[in-house]
Amino acid sequence: MCLAIPAKIISVADPSAWIETMGIRKKINIQLIDAPACGDYVLIHAGFAIEKIDREYYDFLNETYKEDSNGE
Repeated sequence: MCLAIPAKIISVADPSAWIETMGIRKKINIQLIDAPACGDYVLIHAGFAIEKIDREYYDFLNETYKEDSNGE
């Protein structure tokens, strides 16, 4: 099963960006999304931002991952 992870872009340097997700910072490729900017929320898969998402969905996914990792 493939899984996309929600993240927030914290800096952009085309064709890559630094993101933060669940307390981890990582450099990813942003060539697959339009006009990425600092503060955008994205889904990450295999080191690529594959889709922009809104803050509400980002928060929902983070809460879901936290619940699952706690065995709830």
